[in-house]
Amino acid sequence: MDSNEIPLPLFIAGPMLRRTTRHEVTLWSVMTHKPANATVSVYQDHRVLASMPLSAGHWYRIGEHAWIVLHHLRAVQGYPMDTPLTYDIQIDHRGLAETMPDILYANEHAPHFTIPSNAHYIAHGSCRHPHHRCDDALVTLDQQLADTTVDQWPNMLIMSGDQIYADDVATPMLQRIRALIHILGLKNEHFEAAPITNCRALDTHPDSYMGRDQLLPKQSAEKGRWWERLSGQPLPIFTSKTVSNHLISFAEHIAMYLMVWSPTPWTLTDTATSRPPAGLTQDQHTVYQQQTHTLAEFRAGLVQVQRLFAHLPTYMIFDDHDITDDWNITVGWEQAAYFNPFARRIIGNGLMAYWLCQGWGNAPDNFDKAFLTVAKQSAYKPIHVDDGQIDAQTTAHQAMVELCLRFEHWHYTVPTTPHVVVLDTRTRRWRSESRMNKPSGLMDWEALMDFQHDLLRHDSAIIVSAAPMFGVKFIEVLQRIAIWLGIPTVVDAENWMAHPGSANTLLSIFRHQRTPTNYVILSGDVHYSFAYDIRTRFRANSPHLWQITASGFKNRFPEPLLAVCEWCDRLLFHPYSPLNWLTKRKRMHIARRDPDTPGPKRLVNASAVGLVRLHDDGSPNAVTLLKANGDRVCFPDKSSSHSTVSHPSSFDSL
Repeated sequence: MDSNEIPLPLFIAGPMLRRTTRHEVTLWSVMTHKPANATVSVYQDHRVLASMPLSAGHWYRIGEHAWIVLHHLRAVQGYPMDTPLTYDIQIDHRGLAETMPDILYANEHAPHFTIPSNAHYIAHGSCRHPHHRCDDALVTLDQQLADTTVDQWPNMLIMSGDQIYADDVATPMLQRIRALIHILGLKNEHFEAAPITNCRALDTHPDSYMGRDQLLPKQSAEKGRWWERLSGQPLPIFTSKTVSNHLISFAEHIAMYLMVWSPTPWTLTDTATSRPPAGLTQDQHTVYQQQTHTLAEFRAGLVQVQRLFAHLPTYMIFDDHDITDDWNITVGWEQAAYFNPFARRIIGNGLMAYWLCQGWGNAPDNFDKAFLTVAKQSAYKPIHVDDGQIDAQTTAHQAMVELCLRFEHWHYTVPTTPHVVVLDTRTRRWRSESRMNKPSGLMDWEALMDFQHDLLRHDSAIIVSAAPMFGVKFIEVLQRIAIWLGIPTVVDAENWMAHPGSANTLLSIFRHQRTPTNYVILSGDVHYSFAYDIRTRFRANSPHLWQITASGFKNRFPEPLLAVCEWCDRLLFHPYSPLNWLTKRKRMHIARRDPDTPGPKRLVNASAVGLVRLHDDGSPNAVTLLKANGDRVCFPDKSSSHSTVSHPSSFDSL
């Protein structure tokens, strides 16, 4: 099935509201062609504040009928802050109210938004797994926006990782991804030193569905542990347990983003995916039917998710599943992956797609003219003639892959009060020097110094870290045992305290006299939610820290296992346990907030969006979870005043 048989709409995804500050409004979308008579404008009431031709945006061609478009509208005099604004895309004098009415709330003629001077109300979370058997909390957040006025909306939405699961794709989803590639004519890609010659070969390869573990690159058994060396069998480089449909090509990664952010690709691919792929076993067919049912529920909410993204300024950062599970977890993993040309290309394809779909909209100014020049050369170009043209495009694509792999400025800040600092905890690792299979620190010395520099001269800060900086101690102990046994990938043994260098440097930054008084740390990753109040021991003027974790948007931790882990954590690391003094955090007082739910549990296991309201000094006023079923869970402050925390005797000394 190709685009000649299907009428294509103008918008495949978006418009999505991305970075919005006093001097810039950023809109991201995916479009099928360039309309001749079209403009993008920002308004206050009916007064135009900024406008540009639609064609004047940054257009990156990803296929025969597909462009990713970034409109970066600047206002020299500055946009009004904290007041309702609108934007519209006029095409032949027809606005979004006519061309895309589903993205508007009741009584809107164009999407409303505000540019916040103060980040006092934040929505946040991570881990949106399309075929997980739970509801999508972003749908519930959209409903909250529909039921309230714009002045009551969160100032921004922060998505702290795993926006897609490139390493865990349902078979019906992969089937639609392959169909969408053909319908939009997404960029083909030629591989070297790989079992497939190009992206199109995945359509007919017998291992394309439920067999990609046979296609993915492997390393020699000599690189493994002693029992793996005895077997003599090649070892997988990609260590996820769910690689049977792992994304490989650039086009597949792009198509995955479109499938999770917009309902339009689902409509376009309905006819082409009316039957299961050929060659599935009976068990695989049963799983296929179950996944189809779950994905139908996910699809039903995408109209609301698209509407949410059109209205709420949205910021993102990657975590491992955006590329592959255990991404850069150890030095050994990195050496195996980056010295293998096929593995290197797969990771680079994921990063290219991340830049186009997430990173570019976070901070357009992070990507200079030299970066954009290489990117432009790597864009899709129709191939009409000889192999030389194919070789030139392959070279240009590889150059962009290498640029993304070397790039060191995925982190960024947002100039609000409190100051928002979003960390890259994946590509600038503090590598272990003692063992090849020991987890690397989440940030190296230079990255942590950049982080500290971003905090200077600010009284308060919101720190976005994909993994919690202060997590559940017993689970971290289990990870430490796995590290000692040499199997860190079995339990995803990545936490801030696992590497002495990064852990001690991080704690020193928090204790430094010139860094902020109040820190709010927003995290995800772990598939459960909790909140901690933190102080530094033995200091009269200790900074205040709050670790607030919300995970996931559409994911949950296995419940019996989480209950056991929490019980063990309460038993072994209660406030007066001597085991607390054996940890790197012994100089920190950590008080766990109790959710207002029945029973003693402090970890909330539900798909949800975190909602955090802050006082003027940057300390939390209210910490809430909006669960996907509409219920709310609050983590009330134990202290009598928002400016102080509990007496040290009530703290866990973790």
